[in-house]
Amino acid sequence: MTKGRLLKRLMVFLALLAAIAVALAAWLILDARKTPTGIPQYVALGSSYAAGAGLGPRQPGSPRLCQRSDAGYPPRLARKLGLSLVDMTCSGSVTAHVLVGGQFYQEAQIRTLRSGTRLVTLTAGGNDVGFVRDLYLMSTANSDTALGWAVRKLWGGPPPPAERDFGKLQRTLTALLREIRRRSPRARIVVATYPAVLPPTGTCPQLRLSASQADVMRQVQAGLAAVTRMVGKKKGAIVVDMTAIGADHSACSATPWTKGWGTISQSPFHPNREGAKATAGAIVAALGRI
Repeated sequence: MTKGRLLKRLMVFLALLAAIAVALAAWLILDARKTPTGIPQYVALGSSYAAGAGLGPRQPGSPRLCQRSDAGYPPRLARKLGLSLVDMTCSGSVTAHVLVGGQFYQEAQIRTLRSGTRLVTLTAGGNDVGFVRDLYLMSTANSDTALGWAVRKLWGGPPPPAERDFGKLQRTLTALLREIRRRSPRARIVVATYPAVLPPTGTCPQLRLSASQADVMRQVQAGLAAVTRMVGKKKGAIVVDMTAIGADHSACSATPWTKGWGTISQSPFHPNREGAKATAGAIVAALGRI
């Protein structure tokens, strides 16, 4: 085969790869921008802890990368309250994604809020401060796996709690709650903190963390809950403190509401079905007290 023929085949192959890449990018953009079409009586916002990542089949018609499950707490809550749900939650989102968009080519999660919306729930902030990311990387680095070896070689370790930008989280969360209130002035706004992953003290085999690692991440867990509680109360939201409510149901407990270490496909360090059920129940109880 001549050099000219080889070059021609190479050019055709590269053009085919480019066409596939463009088609994949277009598909990702179109898939990411799928928006629920229901009546937004209840709009759910937030990250994977709200989306129910790893809890079951994906909600029909939802973006694949969001891992939005029918077993997360928003669908459970909507059924309990008899409200039409527009679930905008998405795995991996930070509070800025909820407010202004930019995740997976998506627009802001709050785009579906209306003046007639009656209920808004928000569970977000963990990704802003690297909570689940660092739990996963530390536990994986402690594992006797090929991925664990790679993490030990390539990762420099988690930043200390003092170097995580809780101040930025506070500002963004404040702006987000202000905008939710502006768009849906008559809605009850519920801010739910993350269910506790770590126990009040110590560690356990399910976490695959050393005692010192668990101490570091316990500070992050506490800081995340403290900022969320403070901003929620300051902006007039109903705060449902699942970090405190679930303190006896950490991943180390006999009746856990959160998972311990596992593969990415298992959504480690996230709420399990009991955790999603407990969060929906706690929100119903909080609404009933008002």
